[in-house]
Amino acid sequence: MPHFPDPAPLASHGPARIIAMCNQKGGVGKTTTTINLGAALAEVGRRVLLVDFDPQGALSVGLGIPTHDLGVTVYNLLVERGHDVREVIQHTRVEGLDIVPANIDLSAAEVQLVGEVAREQILARVLRPVLDDYDVVLIDCQPSLGLLTVNALTAAHGVVIPLECEFFAMRGVALLVETIEKITDRLNPRLTIDGILATMYDGRTLHSREVVASLVEHFGDQVFHTVISRTVKFPDATLAAEPITTYESSHKGADAYRQLARELIARGGAA
Repeated sequence: MPHFPDPAPLASHGPARIIAMCNQKGGVGKTTTTINLGAALAEVGRRVLLVDFDPQGALSVGLGIPTHDLGVTVYNLLVERGHDVREVIQHTRVEGLDIVPANIDLSAAEVQLVGEVAREQILARVLRPVLDDYDVVLIDCQPSLGLLTVNALTAAHGVVIPLECEFFAMRGVALLVETIEKITDRLNPRLTIDGILATMYDGRTLHSREVVASLVEHFGDQVFHTVISRTVKFPDATLAAEPITTYESSHKGADAYRQLARELIARGGAA
């Protein structure tokens, strides 16, 4: 495992690099990664904005936002005129980590946006006013390749693909990479794959080790050196509505996300 140095402090903030957390398969660790990578980046002095772009609202709930009480969410920013993203941004308990929350209302956006002009670019327009306030924006995408995910990929500079260490999970990656290539070709030429992240790894099983070996064989340098192991502490931290970096700061899961933050910065995937 290479050593990734602690990043130098920033003299100023912005403009943000936007990263979409994307995999059309559910349950692969997208939301866990968005929360904990965001918190680890904030820990090293980055200003981070998380965007909950999944109607389940798990990202918001996982950071203690009472989603059913929200008057205005990312949904309103997408489908209604006259809102400013700054009204919707909420601070979390982690210094330097803010969130644009979502709830089940967002499930209606896909249908409502179909008739809009430049419908793939609406999220990019929503985020533009605050990009100079942040260093990194992480978008937690829903598990599908529908219009919301296309919006996230059109707004993004990079994609991180969390991938569960299961062989059947690998089958969908080719389809996702194909979708990313289409979006790069037609809508967003700057889009790059920042990395594929092996999650839910269990080093005791041959199966997990073989999946990681197969990933490296297929995707080479696109696979992060950092691997996220399976642990009960991630759901525990989610129930406590905080990142593992504060819930159990010395846990190896917290260290793994700190290492991922350093690796992402070293690769140029974050400021």
